[in-house]
Amino acid sequence: MHECKRTGPFQAAVPIVLASASPRRRSLLFGLGIDVVVAPSHGREPEPRLGERPETYARRTAWQKVHNVSRMHPDCLVIGADTVVVLDERIIGKPRDASDARETLRCLAGRRHEVLTVCCILPPTGLGPAEDFSVTTGVWIAPVDECVIGAYVDGGEPMDKAGGYAIQGSGAFLVERIEGSYTNVVGLPLCELVSVLEKIGAIAIRSV
Repeated sequence: MHECKRTGPFQAAVPIVLASASPRRRSLLFGLGIDVVVAPSHGREPEPRLGERPETYARRTAWQKVHNVSRMHPDCLVIGADTVVVLDERIIGKPRDASDARETLRCLAGRRHEVLTVCCILPPTGLGPAEDFSVTTGVWIAPVDECVIGAYVDGGEPMDKAGGYAIQGSGAFLVERIEGSYTNVVGLPLCELVSVLEKIGAIAIRSV
């Protein structure tokens, strides 16, 4: 667990904990000026249940992270999120190995898929009720030659990314276009999250 501080248009009005080890989510919040304590949930993420819809699974996983961390930080507002890549109503997880990463990118190439994030907010007692919301972004991956896919996978970036690519990394060249929130594809839909945090008084405009 560690603290980082950045300047930006907002500031935290209450202690905020981010229940995630994702450097991308940390960077998005810090860029807004929202000081957070990073305390990832160390519990094992559950597997999707038979027939479970992607949004239901993401919501269940995100709340599990939040509740695990909240027990250690009962006086803080805890933010947790789970992002899944969905193709034909099927969750596409992180590649098991390089071969799986290549196959995943072959399936996505030349097609539209969805990136869905469920974000959960658990305020401390007295600040308001628990909240959650989901955001979905359509993503079109360009048709890509097999040799290009292989070179990208060999670089190692796809291995810890849902869907096998990183829109904020070198994998950006794969993305032909998106429909919806860019930050959602990165892992945290900022527009919607800021709206909720402002509504419940968890953040405020930074004073000069």
